Amino acid sequence: MTERQKDRPWLMRTYAGHSTAEASNELYRRNLAKGQTGLSVAFDLPTQTGYDPDHILARGEVGRVGVPVSHLGDMCRLFQDIPLERMNTSMTINATAMWLLALYQVVAEEQGADAGKLQGTTQNDIVKEYLSRGTHVFPPGPSLRLTTDMITYTVNHIPKWNPINICSYHLQEAGATPVQEIAYAMSTAVAVLDAVRESGQVPEERFGDVVARISFFVNAGVRFVEEMCKMRAFGRIWDRVTRERYGITDAKQRRFRYGVQVNSLGLTEAQPENNVQRIVLEMLAVTLSKDARARAVQLPAWNEALGLPRPWDQQWSLRIQQVLAHESDLLEYEDIFAGSHVIEAKVDELVTDSLAEIDRIQQMGGAMAAVESGYLKSELVSSHAARRARIEGGDEKIVGVNIYESTEPSPLTADLDAAIMTVDPANEAKVVAALQEWRDNRDEARATEALAVLKKAAAGTENMMEATVECARAGVTTGEWSWALRDVFGEFRAPTGVSSAPVAVTAEEGTPLALVREKAARTAADLGAGRLRLLVGKPGLDGHSNGAEQIAVRARDAGFEVVYQGIRLTPEQIVSAAVAEDVHCVGLSILSGSHAALVPDVLTRLRRAGAGDIPVIVGGIIPPADAEALIGAGVAAVFTPKDFGITEIIGRIVDEIRKANKLDPLEVPA
Repeated sequence: MTERQKDRPWLMRTYAGHSTAEASNELYRRNLAKGQTGLSVAFDLPTQTGYDPDHILARGEVGRVGVPVSHLGDMCRLFQDIPLERMNTSMTINATAMWLLALYQVVAEEQGADAGKLQGTTQNDIVKEYLSRGTHVFPPGPSLRLTTDMITYTVNHIPKWNPINICSYHLQEAGATPVQEIAYAMSTAVAVLDAVRESGQVPEERFGDVVARISFFVNAGVRFVEEMCKMRAFGRIWDRVTRERYGITDAKQRRFRYGVQVNSLGLTEAQPENNVQRIVLEMLAVTLSKDARARAVQLPAWNEALGLPRPWDQQWSLRIQQVLAHESDLLEYEDIFAGSHVIEAKVDELVTDSLAEIDRIQQMGGAMAAVESGYLKSELVSSHAARRARIEGGDEKIVGVNIYESTEPSPLTADLDAAIMTVDPANEAKVVAALQEWRDNRDEARATEALAVLKKAAAGTENMMEATVECARAGVTTGEWSWALRDVFGEFRAPTGVSSAPVAVTAEEGTPLALVREKAARTAADLGAGRLRLLVGKPGLDGHSNGAEQIAVRARDAGFEVVYQGIRLTPEQIVSAAVAEDVHCVGLSILSGSHAALVPDVLTRLRRAGAGDIPVIVGGIIPPADAEALIGAGVAAVFTPKDFGITEIIGRIVDEIRKANKLDPLEVPA
């Protein structure tokens, strides 16, 4: 048999980081030793949203979903003994992307590296933060300027760096259809490239260098034929946009360059072992087709719907990639879908529909205008509500969730509390103490001067990257850098999309929603209220609001008056709103792991305010032991990803309201 020449495999990463810079560094070096070929850094929520670990909103969040990086010392420890000049590093960071890139550059220089040789990516897509992930800080205009300044700086100083990853990944998590994914991501790319061109910071003859460094980060769901066609459509549209709108004649500069994390939304808490085959199918969507193959792949772990994966779980996901790349013959062939009439028809359909939606967004004034008007968010909330309705109705089948639910006991989850990794609650105090020591030992005058220069640059028109790099060298902290820009730019609270979302589930007589509406109406009458009032709260820094939004929309459709103020609230603010609005129930949504610190605080504050009789329910990724502890602390009910029936959850909320108010149970099934 003739030996075929194999293509080079894609970059293999695992998204990782937790507790401290030291602990994360150890994890990275272990993963690299196992054959991982690139790094993907997960930062904790305070770092992503521009708060130091000692800020009130950071409480319970430090080191939970990623590594805390507060200053140059943390960044040095994070990459200790990892030669950055030879590494390809992806950093999931957006609102504070400029700051983390500056820290990375300075660490590399202190290692003796040439900044011109640094390779990697900063995510830096702020539009999808407004729409789905919630780690935005500044308003759209200043955020776009920060992105523009970063792009122009890297083109001139770090030319191998990808300064932005336009993300459709999180849009799919928020409910986007393939057409919405393509259209919204492309509209974001157009907004960014237009801003760079209009800034005048890059000569026209070098604009191809800008286009060549734009990368994308996409999602791959379990419908792998459609997902693979989506990637081909992405490539065709990007080629067309860059050629026709920006006049890029070099085909290499027009190439659609993307990395992928396969779909975490589809991972289930019920029968989580099924997640392994889901992950494999989703990986095939972005690797089987050579002409649409990802440049980098990172896979979630089978137990991410349960909590934080352990190193062994991440190793399992890495091995999935390695088996495909090194044991199969996939990389020996040209594109195996070339000439398929089925594939071509589906790609043509996606291209046509996506271009039509892109045109619609452009007519509104572009992606930024569509964010500020609430159009994009409302469309995503609606799409997500429709998907949830299909799952609840059984039209969209999920094995182990709404079909084939009977199961043998799983040895993987025999001890659920041991099946995930936990972060020591004492970790936060150690990080805060180390931050104080850093502040005490730095050159305070230099740090103060660097921040003054940054604010002056922000208030003017000069590129902010040089001033940011000096802040990094001067020992400025993440929170100080962000607050300096908050002072100039202000903060932004994105539209929630809840009020304008259409009804997704019918409420004809006899349907589950109609029965819950009857329960809610009778309970309101029993309490002498016009309607039941539900406060949906997102305490802390967790910006993943999809679940909270779907609860709010369904409660509204069940006849509730819903109070939902969006993300990033303190327990004090939530309790104040609950008392002021005289609500009948408080629902808290937390996916970051901070529930152990924040939920008891809400309960305590409600009691102090004389509102301790208001039932509190909690939803999120909450391990069984934590759920028991919350119930013991006074929480009325805990819901996790296995509780996919939103209408049933609303019915339970009505039951808890009746119980708290000493009303007899209703014999209305729901």
